[in-house]
This record gives sequence, structure tokens and C-alpha cells, in this order.
Amino acid sequence: MKLIIINGPNLNLLGKREPEIYGSETFEDFFRTLQLKFETIELSYFQSNIEGEIIDKLHEVGFSYDGIILNAAAYTHTSVGIGDAVKGIETPVVELHISNIHAREEFRHQSFIAPVAKGVLFGFGLKGYELAIQSFL
Repeated sequence: MKLIIINGPNLNLLGKREPEIYGSETFEDFFRTLQLKFETIELSYFQSNIEGEIIDKLHEVGFSYDGIILNAAAYTHTSVGIGDAVKGIETPVVELHISNIHAREEFRHQSFIAPVAKGVLFGFGLKGYELAIQSFL
């Protein structure tokens, strides 16, 4: 099985940014833990702060991978383009958020990805990535 985690803007700051919301572990450290836990899965990771690069990555992997875990971060609530990219590919996508987006600002309650995603996970911290992987097994 071939899965990819695609993280959007500011998620490169995990471990530094708002640790009360996002925790103190870097995503790179957490990703190594995921790779060890799911050794039989070919698991890769991509992060970008640039909307177009996220769309390009979805196009690149969206016809050859078994699953995509997408944390588009703030772009979830603003990017029609990312929503359209998810709609246009064949690989199923799980939308993921570390925080409970419905316990935050009103604008975060809207998602352009959720209507075209396989499912949505939010509010479970980094554990959500593990749950998303399990959803593909």
C-alpha cells in the first residue's frame, strides 16, 4: 500500500507554533514514528506553504497512490482550487486537522475539501494521522 501525507501552510512550524494547540513534537519526528509503526506501508510526506505546489502534488500522486491524507491547514477554508484538485483525482483523500476546527473561529468551519473527501478527521491531535492511515487499511 502506498500512502502520502500532504501538509499545508505553517505545518512546518509544528513543535514551535502554538504548542497549546498543536503540541511540541515536530512533524518530522512524528513522521518517523509513523513509518516505524506502519512498516508494511510505503508512506511518504510532503509539506508546502504554497497552494499551487499542493495542487501540483495532488495531481502528481492522485492517480497512482492508494490514499492521500491531506491537512491543507488554512487552505481548507479558502481554496476552491485544492477542493477541485481533490475532486479531479482518483485516489481517495482523507481531510485531516490536528485541532478541533469547530471549536475555533467561525471561518474554520467551512471546508472546500470535505464534500469531495473520503472522510474527515479533526481534533485528535497528531493521533489523527494514525487514524487516517488505519482508515485505508
